[in-house]
Amino acid sequence: MNILILGSGGREHTFAWKLAQSNKLSKLFVAPGNAGTEKIATNIPIGVNDFEAIKKLVLKENIKLVMVGPEDPLVNGIHDFFLGDQELKKVAVIGPEKLAATLEGSKEFAKEFMMRHEIPTAQYKSFTAETVEDGFKFLEELNPPFVLKADGLAAGKGVVILNDLNEAKVELKSMLVDEKFGAASATVVIEEFLDGIELSVFVLTDGDSYKVLPTAKDYKRIGEGDTGLNTGGMGAISPVPFADKAFMDKIEQRIVKPTVDGLKKDNMPYKGFIFIGLIKVGEDPKVIEYNVRMGDPETEVVLPRIQNDIVELLQAVANQTLSDIDLKLDDRTATTVMTVSGGYPGSYEKGKEITGIDSITESLVFHAGTTLKDGKVVTNGGRVMAITSFGADFKSALAQSYKNVEKLSFEGMNYRKDLGFDL
Repeated sequence: MNILILGSGGREHTFAWKLAQSNKLSKLFVAPGNAGTEKIATNIPIGVNDFEAIKKLVLKENIKLVMVGPEDPLVNGIHDFFLGDQELKKVAVIGPEKLAATLEGSKEFAKEFMMRHEIPTAQYKSFTAETVEDGFKFLEELNPPFVLKADGLAAGKGVVILNDLNEAKVELKSMLVDEKFGAASATVVIEEFLDGIELSVFVLTDGDSYKVLPTAKDYKRIGEGDTGLNTGGMGAISPVPFADKAFMDKIEQRIVKPTVDGLKKDNMPYKGFIFIGLIKVGEDPKVIEYNVRMGDPETEVVLPRIQNDIVELLQAVANQTLSDIDLKLDDRTATTVMTVSGGYPGSYEKGKEITGIDSITESLVFHAGTTLKDGKVVTNGGRVMAITSFGADFKSALAQSYKNVEKLSFEGMNYRKDLGFDL
């Protein structure tokens, strides 16, 4: 079958790499793609939210399955667009319909879903510009640190954690009244701070049955020791060493199963990946957030550990036969180290030539923010390239990734040198 991947990051290059291994694949297209996908697929310069252009491409190239990488088109209803179109409705779309995608599109919606289905999460209240004074009062009732979350999509930048009450009040006003994040912070969720260690659990569901995919831990902050500004992710490790069988059983019984059952009860059709951001508080898992797609850079360590034919898996999701599949995983640990542009996550320059890619051995190279210019691979984003390696444990896998990262070079290149420090 002919398959289209929507997106242009490391997640999409990893999916392209995995799909290209299947003998069930005829032709692979990526829109818009990057310099990495260019080598194994046909890049098409279409935006992920240009539904009409995507329709033309799907019909012209006889595409039978669309794998949606990022959250934007899902929250904007691309799956519903396909279902509502006579010519497209038989094309399989991997990703939830619009209502279910609101689990990522609105923090408040997600919190209400968790409360309804008794899924463990932090206590919270929501506020708007009209109720900002009530927000101040609620902050006064809480113990620091204070967690403020913009309700809508804010490109991973809408969560602020502050220790000082007055600073928290100023920030709340800035988000609600001064529209710091635009429409995304028209509503702000304030929640209790949970103290623990974070991990991500990934679930693939056909809307009826599900498979729990490998766990991963990503590192969001730009600075060593988890300091500095939040990024889209500086690296990841899979599996998470502290997520033993007893803890995973708790996650499945208290969180995964009630989530999939809750989607069914609420009549929210869901075919695709669920990313559950969790925190381990004592010995108990609690949900921090849902994402309605795979994470990046977690995809770069999760997908390489899946040994099944990925086309078969995605077809089973589309046909609702996922329960027939036996998930096979590589027992080794995978780690990825993300190289980023100088200045990121603040302002940075693009178009810096990247050298050393061809000298990398015994690691996988996934392009995140790259493009081709005059035959050369150049930087085209904040997060540039992820180097993934396998090892008997996370330390040996990281040593291999770091060894190969040092072969890469571009002006201003930066990366975290302390991944796994908290494990």
